[in-house]
Amino acid sequence: MRESSRGWEWALGVWRRRKWLGAFVLALMGTATICIVTFLPDVYQSTATVLVDRPQVADIFVRPSVTGELDARLQTISQQILSRARLKDVVARFGLYPDLTSRFTIDGIAERMRRDIRLELKGVQSLSGQSTTIAFALSYRGQDPRTVATVTNTLASFYVDENSKMRERQAHGTAAFLGAQLDEAKRRLVEQERRLGEYRLRYLGELPQQVAQNLAAVERLSTQLQINRDNVSRAMERRSTLLRQVAEAESAGPVRLPDTPASRLDKLKDQLRELRTQYSELYPDVIRVKTEIATLEREAAAAAAEGRPESTAPALDPLLRRLRAALGELDSDVEGLKADGERLRRDIASYQQRTESAPRREQEYQELSREYDVAKDLYQSLLKRAEDARLADSAEQGQKGEQFRILDPALASSLPAAPNRPRLLFVGLLLSLAVAAVVVVLAEQFDTSFHTVDDLRALSRVPVLVSIPLVVTAVEARRERRRAALTAVTVVLVLAVVAKASQHVAVGNEFLVGLLSRGGS
Repeated sequence: MRESSRGWEWALGVWRRRKWLGAFVLALMGTATICIVTFLPDVYQSTATVLVDRPQVADIFVRPSVTGELDARLQTISQQILSRARLKDVVARFGLYPDLTSRFTIDGIAERMRRDIRLELKGVQSLSGQSTTIAFALSYRGQDPRTVATVTNTLASFYVDENSKMRERQAHGTAAFLGAQLDEAKRRLVEQERRLGEYRLRYLGELPQQVAQNLAAVERLSTQLQINRDNVSRAMERRSTLLRQVAEAESAGPVRLPDTPASRLDKLKDQLRELRTQYSELYPDVIRVKTEIATLEREAAAAAAEGRPESTAPALDPLLRRLRAALGELDSDVEGLKADGERLRRDIASYQQRTESAPRREQEYQELSREYDVAKDLYQSLLKRAEDARLADSAEQGQKGEQFRILDPALASSLPAAPNRPRLLFVGLLLSLAVAAVVVVLAEQFDTSFHTVDDLRALSRVPVLVSIPLVVTAVEARRERRRAALTAVTVVLVLAVVAKASQHVAVGNEFLVGLLSRGGS
């Protein structure tokens, strides 16, 4: 209890000695606080809510070419909208920050406006646990509520327009890039098709897929060659027989009969009838006999016109003549069969050469086919992607893709968002009391004078014999009153200067409003 009473006595003594100093500091701090809180400008805030509309056409029908994350795209759009050039236009358009134009550069004003703009994403939790952005709120702070609302709506429209332009640019750029790649792939495919076609024409018959046909052709031609050889053998045997018959007919001696033009004409007609039973009108022997008949008829007609008698020259044996004619025909047939045999041998050799060249052609053909297949697969893949990109580009141009839509436009607020004057005043007064108390305590600590007899006794062991109270004369009383009046005037002037300085600092100082608002929150 003694220590507690001593503490109170010490505090009471300090208060008696330092009450005017504490009151001065409290008045000084309180005046500054009241003036700053009173003259701080009202800052209004407006907020616009922008909804993220999902694509109107399902992804399974039109694959979007704009595949970037929404949050990253929003950051990109924010960097474009909050660029110095864009903010400069907005400041000039709405006449923002007129008090800063003469004191700061455009970079400083743009940085100030960036601090006044706030973007807040609104999302929901998906099944995978990740947050999906479905909307975002755009806020702006300023002194004029109508201007603040107008600027907020303008910035929101910038986000909507810039998102549409960005998606259209990206979709169009993707479609153009894939179109160029598709044209290049098509050119390569056509070139590969041309090379493959030229190779097929150049080595027609030697291709690997024609080996079975070549083998079948060799087998067929070999069969024909064997038949040709059999026919030649039979023809040679028949020729030998005819030669033997001709030799026998010649050894028997010629049989000569009276032969007149009329008899020769009759024989030729009989021979013509026999030939027609076996051959057509285009057969060489038929044509020859018809020619001889026509000749004999002309000679007979000429002899009858001149009155000459018919000749009776002897004629050869008809059997020998027929044998020789048959022998000539047979020789012609043998020559034809031999020519056919040579042709068949050449054809067989050609097909065998094609078959032997097939492995080498197969390797070359596979290499060309592989290049063609690669070019074809690339073309088909690019064709599908280019078609998807064209559909996505059409969807973006038709506003069918993901779009931003202003759900709640910004409205002019009737109540300021900052400063919170009651809170600032309360905090300021508490801070003033604390500062006054600290100043009083420090002044007491640095004061080395003795205020009571106990202080003197605590310092020295010499006993104090007597304590004489302070005797104030009339002159000292008047001097003290003059000093108190001068001090009061000084204090009033100081408080007036502090009030004026605080007013100067607070008027129009939105930065201080924002700083105090953040500190208060």
